[in-house]
Amino acid sequence: MAIVVAVADNSEGTAALYAAISEARRFDTNLVVINLALHDLDVAELPTDVPIEVIERIGRDDRDPVQAVFDELATHEVSRLVLGIRHRSRVGKALLGSVTQRLILDSPVPVLAVQAEHRQP
Repeated sequence: MAIVVAVADNSEGTAALYAAISEARRFDTNLVVINLALHDLDVAELPTDVPIEVIERIGRDDRDPVQAVFDELATHEVSRLVLGIRHRSRVGKALLGSVTQRLILDSPVPVLAVQAEHRQP
């Protein structure tokens, strides 16, 4: 069963990516990376000991990021979803939607949430 990671274009996304690589190594499985950024993910510096499949979004006209992740969860046999998280104020939680919050609340598989302070393996 694969590990899936949703990678945003920020430090939380980077932390999630490296935590997911660690999880894939730990469970000796492959990694599916869903790039939520609007540019291609640079995989040149990623380790080669973990089989990695990258799912790129086409751009702003592509699916909603949450739907893109759920589509891939339905397509692959997945044991867990890895996400990067950041602290938000109470007002921010009440007023603004959050991709991460929607994924955590509605994910059909267990979610591993990591903070940006997670260090590379």
